[in-house]
Amino acid sequence: MMPSDCSDSAGLSASVPGGVRAVTRCDVLGQAPFSEEPDRLFRPYLSAAYRATSTQIAAWMQAAGMQTRIDAAGNLIGRYEGLAPGAPALLIGSHIDSVRDAGRYDGMLGVLLGVELVAHYAAQGRRFPFALEVIGFGDEEGSRFPVSMLTSRAVAGLLREPPTDMQDAAGLSLQAALSGEGLALEQMPDAARRPDEILAYLEAHIEQGPVLEAENLAVGVVTAIAAQYRFRVHLQGVAGHAGTMPMTLRQDALAAAAEAILAIETIAQSGPPDLVATVGQLTVAPGVPNVVPGSVVFSIDVRAGEAAVRNAAAEEIRKALEALAARRKVTLDMSLQQDLPATPCDAALTDLLGEAARTVTGAEPRRMVSGAGHDAMVIAALAPVCMLFIRCEGGISHNPAEAVDPADVDQAFQVMTRFIEDFAGRRP
Repeated sequence: MMPSDCSDSAGLSASVPGGVRAVTRCDVLGQAPFSEEPDRLFRPYLSAAYRATSTQIAAWMQAAGMQTRIDAAGNLIGRYEGLAPGAPALLIGSHIDSVRDAGRYDGMLGVLLGVELVAHYAAQGRRFPFALEVIGFGDEEGSRFPVSMLTSRAVAGLLREPPTDMQDAAGLSLQAALSGEGLALEQMPDAARRPDEILAYLEAHIEQGPVLEAENLAVGVVTAIAAQYRFRVHLQGVAGHAGTMPMTLRQDALAAAAEAILAIETIAQSGPPDLVATVGQLTVAPGVPNVVPGSVVFSIDVRAGEAAVRNAAAEEIRKALEALAARRKVTLDMSLQQDLPATPCDAALTDLLGEAARTVTGAEPRRMVSGAGHDAMVIAALAPVCMLFIRCEGGISHNPAEAVDPADVDQAFQVMTRFIEDFAGRRP
C-alpha cells in the first residue's frame, strides 16, 4: 500500500509554487483510478478508489521527505521529524473521502497543501522543534457508512468501542470493509493519539460558501464551527389506490412530508442568519404513480453557530411535525442520528493564523464561522485547532462545478508557512 517508487503523476517540476502544485494534484485525483465511478468523482472510505488515492498520496508524501503509515482506522499519515526524533507534532490535514458526484477540492486540498508544506521545508533542509505530520482522514463525509467523521473520532480518542453494527448500502459491514484492507474492527480505537503527541491541528479547506468571493478575499480565518443536529424522520400513513381513495379520507405520508418540509424551511428562515435547516434525503414507499404514499422517510440537518439556537430550532421543528402528524392522522418517528456541538477554534492559534494572513495579504483577515462540519471539530477534543478558509468559485461545493483559483491557494500556502514559522518561534 505504500510504494516508494510511485511517480509524480501530476508531472510537475520543483519550481512550481506549492499552492499551484496542490491544485494540480487535486485535479489528478479527481479522475480514474481515483474514483469509483467513471463519469464522476466518488471516493468512499475503504473503497478501491480510496486505496488507490491513499497509495498515490503516500508516494507524494515520501517524495516530500515523510515516513508514511496507515493507522488502525484507515487514515493516511505522513511524518516529517523535528529537530529531535519523536518530538510531538503539529498536525496538518483534512479528509480524502468524498461525497457522490463530488468536487475535486473539498478535503483533498487541505491534505495536499500539507504535503506541499513539508516538501517546502524538506527542500531547505529545515526542521522545527516539533514534527510536522500530515493526515488524510478516511471518513469525514459519511458517504459510505452512516456516521460522518468516523476516523477522526478514532484519532481523537472518542471511538472507545468499535461500531459493530455498521453496514453500507450494499449490506457490507464495516468489519468486512476494514478486513479487506488488512485492518481489524476491534483495533480501530487503537488509532487514538495521546494529547502529548499532538501540539495543535491546522486545517485548510475551501470555504464551501460565497462570503469570501463576495468580499473579494482569497482567504479567511475560521473562529468556530457550527453546531449540527441530524435527524431521521419517518412518517407512516396508509397506502391506498390513487383512483378510489377519496381526498378527505387519505392518510398521505408524502403530502404530510411536503408540509413538514415547508414548516422546517419557515422555522429556519425566521431565525438568526446563521441558522439553517435542510431536508436533503427523502424516500417514498411504495413509490409508484397509482398508489397514495403510505410511508416517507426523510432527513433533517439543523445547524447554527450556537448550540442554544440550534437546539431551540430543533425543538420548534419537532413540535410543528407532531402537530401536523396529528392533524393528518399519520404517525411520526423523529430520531436523532448525529449531534455535533459547536466548536470554537483555539483563540491563540486563530490569532496567530490571523497575523500570518495579515502579513501575507496586507489586509485585516476576514473572521468567519463555518456552517459546514469539519474534522477539526472532532480533533478539538485532542488538541487545540485552527482553520483557514480558501475562496471557491460561487461558493459551490459537493458538486463537480467546485473550483478554486490556484493563486488563492498559493496565498493560503504562504499563510500556512508563515503560521508554522511563527508557531515555531513562540514555542519554548
